[in-house]
Amino acid sequence: MRSDMIWRVAWRDLLSTIRDRRTLTSTILIPMLLIPLFTLGMPFLLGKLIGGQAEARQKVGVIGTLPQGLHDALTRDEKTPDGKTIRAGVELVGITDPVKAVQNGDVDAALKATKPLPDRAGDGTGELELYAKLSNLKAQTGAYAKVQATVEAYNKTLTIERLRSLGLSASALTPITVKPVDASPPQEQKSGQLGFLIPMLMLQFILSGAMATALDATAGEKERGTLESLLVSPVRRSEVVAGKLLSTTLTALVTATFSLIGFLLAGLASSVLMKGMDRELTQAMGGQLTLTGGSFLAMIGIVLSVALLISAILITLSIYARSYKEAQTYVTPLSLLIVLPAVMLQFSDFLKKGDALYTIPLFGSMIGILDIVKGTITPGHALTAITVNLIGTLLLALLALRSFGREEVIFRN
Repeated sequence: MRSDMIWRVAWRDLLSTIRDRRTLTSTILIPMLLIPLFTLGMPFLLGKLIGGQAEARQKVGVIGTLPQGLHDALTRDEKTPDGKTIRAGVELVGITDPVKAVQNGDVDAALKATKPLPDRAGDGTGELELYAKLSNLKAQTGAYAKVQATVEAYNKTLTIERLRSLGLSASALTPITVKPVDASPPQEQKSGQLGFLIPMLMLQFILSGAMATALDATAGEKERGTLESLLVSPVRRSEVVAGKLLSTTLTALVTATFSLIGFLLAGLASSVLMKGMDRELTQAMGGQLTLTGGSFLAMIGIVLSVALLISAILITLSIYARSYKEAQTYVTPLSLLIVLPAVMLQFSDFLKKGDALYTIPLFGSMIGILDIVKGTITPGHALTAITVNLIGTLLLALLALRSFGREEVIFRN
């Protein structure tokens, strides 16, 4: 194959892509905007919502009589030394039917004392029924959480007072304490529980970038009638396929590059913006990307091989379509092939990551990217994922070459 001819075919398709401003927007701007939104916007939004619930005063219905100490603890506001309320108490109101009151929204939660409650440890036990919409995140982080935390603190207060009357200290309750120490690699700590979003978003953007060129260079050209003129020109079919694969891959890599830049910038920004946030919240959300020299090379290799494989898949499928719209129906299931396995990545800690997982096209690459995010990638696994993608690209390119040589495929219109 002649490299100059391959490049001419590729440049021809790239020019068609560049002329479409919508494609440039989806290739460059959207990754730069959506990635910080997911990795930074979600933690801040969640922190704001949870913090807002803590500072708000919710209504809690009560059936029966509460001990005065518990009543005061539930309604008391927690404030900082400068007077700022960090956790508001709840407003206790009398009700008759706790289930109905919660369901109707009259109260955020309801308490029912099934029998008189003790106001001193050692004077028997009591039970409080706590009613709330447990499937509702707002209820869980608001009134329900406040009541649970307050009752636990009240129980501890009564127990400590009883121990002191017996001449014992509060440490008698916990003769052995457990101090958690996170032994995860630094990169895994930063990635957090939403680190699985990084491979999903990266592959989705690679797919969207490749689609812009692949569909237009195959089904779009058939619809416009320009593919026939290209095939009768002095260009070999293999050069046509290689050129279209090159142009599609380049567009996909542009999107992948801006996606990678977006993740790196979001990681730098989050290291500054999240300093004042709760450490457990930032780790639970996470989704930050930091790369070392070796992991950066592994990321480049995997992303490049994924872009080639996705481009080959798109070209092979799109050449069978009669029109651009029909080609879109062919490639739409590809999004599900990426999203569904990517959602499973949140349970990757339960998987036994043997070598076999990395031999699965695309899915093995997503696991490899997740390993890079967590700082646990090995050269063997990275090479396995890259090799599988390259083999798949070669096989699909040969299939596309065969399709470009069949008149019943090219002239389906």
